[in-house]
Amino acid sequence: MSRTVADQMIELLHQAGVERIYGLVGDSLNPIADAIRRDGRIRWVHVHNEEAAALAAAAEAQLTGRLAVCAGSCGPGNTHLIQGLMDAHRTGAPVLAIASHIPSTQIGTGYFQETHPERLFTECSAYCELISRPEQMPRMQRIAMQTALAESDVAVLVLPGDVSALDAPNDTGTSHLAPPTGVVRPSEEQVAELARLVDAADTVTLFVGAGIEHAREQVLALAEKVKAPIGHSLRGKEWIQYDNAHDVGMSGLLGYGACYEATHEADLLVLIGTDFPYDSFLPQARTVQIDTDPARLGRRTLLELGVHGDAASTLDALLPRIAEKTDRSFLDRMLRRHAEALEKVVGAYTHKVSDLRPIHPEHVAAVLDEEMADDAIATVDTGMCNVWAARYLSPNGRRRIIGSYRHGTMANALPHAIGAQLAHPDRQVVSLSGDGGLTMLLGELLTAAEHDLPLTVVAFNNGSLGMIRLEMMVAGYPSFQTDHGPADLAGIARAAGLYAEAVDDPSDVRAALRRALDHRGPALVDVRTDPNALSIPPHITAAQVRGFALAATRTVLDGGVGKMVELARSNLRSIPRP
Repeated sequence: MSRTVADQMIELLHQAGVERIYGLVGDSLNPIADAIRRDGRIRWVHVHNEEAAALAAAAEAQLTGRLAVCAGSCGPGNTHLIQGLMDAHRTGAPVLAIASHIPSTQIGTGYFQETHPERLFTECSAYCELISRPEQMPRMQRIAMQTALAESDVAVLVLPGDVSALDAPNDTGTSHLAPPTGVVRPSEEQVAELARLVDAADTVTLFVGAGIEHAREQVLALAEKVKAPIGHSLRGKEWIQYDNAHDVGMSGLLGYGACYEATHEADLLVLIGTDFPYDSFLPQARTVQIDTDPARLGRRTLLELGVHGDAASTLDALLPRIAEKTDRSFLDRMLRRHAEALEKVVGAYTHKVSDLRPIHPEHVAAVLDEEMADDAIATVDTGMCNVWAARYLSPNGRRRIIGSYRHGTMANALPHAIGAQLAHPDRQVVSLSGDGGLTMLLGELLTAAEHDLPLTVVAFNNGSLGMIRLEMMVAGYPSFQTDHGPADLAGIARAAGLYAEAVDDPSDVRAALRRALDHRGPALVDVRTDPNALSIPPHITAAQVRGFALAATRTVLDGGVGKMVELARSNLRSIPRP
């Protein structure tokens, strides 16, 4: 049998180390599906919606740093991919999407299921091109894969079904794909000016994001040398919060602690490895920024200096040049304020919470944090589950906590968990799913069962679109069409083939979670939680409630619970006594 373009595509994916493709077979994808069947080296992961395929690939790529692949058939098949690809694009996950297309001779005729994928996917990709002739292979696919890896972004190959079935005229050959493993060193002039600004400031605050993943020790060393509090974004939480004597919490709409004050009251704010999008939470003054991508410098806030460099090499160059500060009064004041904020909200949120019905979601998240493995991967639905994860799940350097933090799509947690479990079959994977998000892609429960994935879904089932309900409330709108009553998610999961149980008594939460986590297959715990549980402290004044952003600002000032209060208390004990 002659070697087709589809065969060549699968060979190239194998050379790139791809182990699986997420998607639904059919129609214009049939030549590719058959090539996978005959080749046998790459696994086809059948999902029930292409959106889930792209989200699963996004999670795999985010967790492994390697190329992950999804595919959709012509028309609706590949347009379903868009939501997950947008999530991957904004997260910075190297994903290749195969968007199969109608027959090449029918393009432009208004043919059945005709779309223009090369236009549709441009906003959610770094590379999107149509393969119209077999002679364009294998070069074009190698360009797409290299672009996805090099830019940590989405690449889309649009491939008409008839072209994929044609004989491949060019030899496939072999070629090395080069992931971005180099370092970006700042210029001597930038380092010198950064050192001057740090030395000139009496007080300094560091605010970090996911870009400090490989620079944790340098960030802590800088904070200690200049007596700086450290705040973080949600994506930075897992890399910096644990064992950090300078931690003052998180900023943003779901933030907590003293981070907001620390960033606004310091003489100099140093942003490191973050493209934090919420400009209203930044002081818009007295700021320097360090980033590997110069396009990000200054796009969120006014800068006194932008430094083009990766976090580790920049701080390695900076640390020997700056003088050690001796006055830690600003740091100690922020640490005290941070602990006070946490203590206040712990009292408001957790007093006898383990005895309250309906079950408080805070209690569920706190117990789950204690029962999860130290190296667990948690995937988090957009909405109130983000709040509970931000406040209660404790990072330790081994756990991963991922979500759709930049795109903010609902229904991401279960598909993310599927990709995470397939990429890491020996690690515990837990999906924190809201009932609204879970019911959007309920078919993926079947995916988990069909592939016998040992993931655990913890469903926060309050019968409400909690975050939307909150948005309406603080904006002064009556709640409308947000409350529909809890569905029998446990019953649905059992019908789909999962181990499942429903919990409505807080005293049963721990045992139910333990049974699900220990189950050797997919499991779901349907926890009936209180739709009226507070997510913003109760003392907000009427003048402050002018919209969700301002209400969330108060969350930054006062929010945050769980084990973070223990860290805050321990940090207070480290403050030298006069």
